[in-house]
Amino acid sequence: MDAITAKTPWESQMGEIPMHLEYYECSMVDRIMQVAEMYPEQVAFDFMGRPTTYRQMAREIERCSKALKTIGVRENDKVTIAMPNCPQAIFMFYAVNMVGAVANMIHPLSAEKEIEFYLNESESVTAITLDQFYHKFENIRANTKVVNIIIASVKDALSRPLRAGYMLTEGRKIQKIPKDAPVIRWKEFMRLSNHCFYNYRVARRGSDPAVILYSGGTTGTTKGIVLTNKNFNALGQQVLAANPMFRIGDKMLAAMPLFHGFGLGVCIHTMLSQGGRCVLVPRFTAESYAKLITKYRCNFIAGVPTLYEALLRLPSMDGADLSCLKGVFSGGDSLSIELKKKFDKFLYDHNAVIQVREGYGTTETVTACCLTPPNRYKEGSIGIPFPDIYIKIVEPGTDRELPYGEEGEILLAGPTVMAEYMKHPEETAQTLRRHADGLTWVYTGDLGTMDDEGFIYFRGRAKRMIISSGYNIYPGQLENILDAHEKVQMSCVIGVPDPYRMQKVKAFVKLVPGTPKTDETREELLAYCRKNIAKYAMPYDIEFRDDMPKTLVGKVAYRVLEEEELAKIAEAEKAPASS
Repeated sequence: MDAITAKTPWESQMGEIPMHLEYYECSMVDRIMQVAEMYPEQVAFDFMGRPTTYRQMAREIERCSKALKTIGVRENDKVTIAMPNCPQAIFMFYAVNMVGAVANMIHPLSAEKEIEFYLNESESVTAITLDQFYHKFENIRANTKVVNIIIASVKDALSRPLRAGYMLTEGRKIQKIPKDAPVIRWKEFMRLSNHCFYNYRVARRGSDPAVILYSGGTTGTTKGIVLTNKNFNALGQQVLAANPMFRIGDKMLAAMPLFHGFGLGVCIHTMLSQGGRCVLVPRFTAESYAKLITKYRCNFIAGVPTLYEALLRLPSMDGADLSCLKGVFSGGDSLSIELKKKFDKFLYDHNAVIQVREGYGTTETVTACCLTPPNRYKEGSIGIPFPDIYIKIVEPGTDRELPYGEEGEILLAGPTVMAEYMKHPEETAQTLRRHADGLTWVYTGDLGTMDDEGFIYFRGRAKRMIISSGYNIYPGQLENILDAHEKVQMSCVIGVPDPYRMQKVKAFVKLVPGTPKTDETREELLAYCRKNIAKYAMPYDIEFRDDMPKTLVGKVAYRVLEEEELAKIAEAEKAPASS
């Protein structure tokens, strides 16, 4: 099977969609500025009821760029952005791009040690975060090369009535920042733009690095994925081509986070680079998501399967009118056939004329590169590749293509493929391989099949990984953290099925001889984890073991532990019925 024949059959599925697209070779921000010139009075995004037009957004991006230049940020410098989905994050993201620097996107809820790692791995010179996360940054700042920390606050982006309410509720919980703290507050930072007049816009090409996102790659070791301007611009054009029902001003509910390829690539840059409107959701809950869909009459929503599971159970959705929806996308984890049927019925019962469309992708290709067509669904399929994305199924680790229907490793190629893993040339070479067809292929480590019409079927992950509420969690990283504790001799981390999050994290620990297996020891280890592990990856339980099950070659048999947990769950489910 030739790789070209495995390419997207978009033309046969939807006649008006081209197989090949012409891509912008400019920077991300240049494309945003083009859109702002074309549609200056269109609303670019809404935040907590406050709209911002493309003209206003462009002005604030320029001010932010001048301020960055004033504090000394230069071409190819790294700037860490640890922010939720809010206006300051949007301005900073594109301003970093405008001065020719690279945006290092991280989770604001990361633990201190993780933040220290991200700052040092990227060699960031500047960081921006919210006031509520200041103390985490200050605690590790001396161990990094960061020169300036910019502190923003949600209240600064709110209208006056909402600001008062915020300060009486959420604002009261935020630990005070000392007045003499060595930081630049957002308003003060933006005023620094008054001291810069020229040379704040740096010409960048599509091939230049623009963004760093983090992933465990194929080994589970955290690495920075370097993505270019063209990677993001191409994604925007591909998503638009795969959704011809999109119109200028259509609204996307942007609840997926900025530090995630799905949130940054699809919910933010795709919409803003194409004249869409983002409804920014700073703190995601199923309740807030549901409320905003109906309040703004959103046209497109994207989420992980756990979100759609939660929406099914929300009383507030009773009687909601969802006829405004043009596209509902699921990614980040496999959407079960049963959940898809339930949610499709839910959409139908709420006046929507569309069904949920599943996608697939990796951070190494920004995010989604494969999507179910709007007018054709095959049960169990994750869809067909976007225009100019090539997919082939090979014998794992090789370049030998397999026949249609045979399971193998999923390989991806196209204009959204990353530049490299930052500072990891060996793994870059292992993951990005050039074949005889002249294309550079991403070895995903995921298993799947392809049928003779080009539809892809995801079968599982060849690499060990836990997915909880759409977040990728790498057990090896958590085990390294646990094993570093003086009372731990050995650990093993597994994912346990969870009806809401899909999986939750459980740790098994063999303690150093002489250490008591008490609740006090367990709480000590959990407190240690809270300091070193992000909230979304925290173990819900630590179970002490005298020894770990082993494989024939002496490795910890984590699958045995997984099977034991599944057996416990099955036993617990049977117990009420027999009583």
